[in-house]
Amino acid sequence: MIRMLLASMLAALFAISSAAADTQDVYTIPNLEVDETAPTLIQAREQAMASARLAGARKLIDKITLYEDRIAAGGIPIDGELANRLSAAVDVQEETAGAGRYKGILRVVYNPRMVRAHLDGLKVPYVDTQAPLSLMVPLAASADLEEAWHEAMGPADPGALAPYVTSNLTGYTSYSDWYALSPEAGSLRARRAILAELIGREGAWRVSVSIVTTAGTEVVGTTAPASTLEDAVAATVGLLEENWKRASIIRGGDRTQAKATVRYTSLAEWNTLRGALARSPLVSDFRTTAVARDGAVVTFAYLGDPQRLQNDLLQRGVALGDEPRAGWVLRSAVSAAGVP
Repeated sequence: MIRMLLASMLAALFAISSAAADTQDVYTIPNLEVDETAPTLIQAREQAMASARLAGARKLIDKITLYEDRIAAGGIPIDGELANRLSAAVDVQEETAGAGRYKGILRVVYNPRMVRAHLDGLKVPYVDTQAPLSLMVPLAASADLEEAWHEAMGPADPGALAPYVTSNLTGYTSYSDWYALSPEAGSLRARRAILAELIGREGAWRVSVSIVTTAGTEVVGTTAPASTLEDAVAATVGLLEENWKRASIIRGGDRTQAKATVRYTSLAEWNTLRGALARSPLVSDFRTTAVARDGAVVTFAYLGDPQRLQNDLLQRGVALGDEPRAGWVLRSAVSAAGVP
């Protein structure tokens, strides 16, 4: 029993650290292109850093908030002084410098505490918890186009609000279900899959997006026309992030206290369940009150209604059920679906 309790404590620490790492990914804005000229190279570089901090701050705010909430607040103006206060570090991805000119690609990391405090002060709701990792499945009408679409997607986007890893297999279709997708998804630790079907033509690409989980397939929508495949990727990520924000943001809701039994078959599964709960933006004050070899009793608070909580957890691979004697029961939906 002592060994199990120690393992449970280590699992809790792992879940917290993993959630913190996920948050850091959200607050990192990469690929900021800069090109500044000044009397000296030092001045040009300082201008470039300031330009990147400002552009990145604006992208970050757009990333974690909804458009209508920004409008309701009268807009969220960001100047150089505020951007500097919100940022924590600037990293160089690429650079070319000389003769009073600095050109490069920069990555800016922002301070979560400062950003949250600023948005809280404006009373603008935000989501800085990532959606469950997804298996991205690029689909197209021909093999050549699908290959190009796959290449445009890139191998992964871990910093997106809806992060993904791109499928390495072929043979999937727009009708592929979780049974067909789960072996690859499980091998990449993805808890859901995204079917991204490219439609349209050169200069006017659109993407039909669906989310596949153990619960079935949910149609998210179709992106606006994009002129390039790279723009179509950005539109797809934007649509998924918008979907996640709308599912996660709750305005002015009270927290409800809950108690549940967690059932698992191994320590690894227990760790996975705890991690999923730690990452949910709806769950807080998670505590373990009793633990055994194959189950535990936990308490937590949640925002919204039980159906919303159930849907959020299911996307994270956790099934929430209500049993006559036990009450709320949490178990792995992924294991139940046959995913390793």
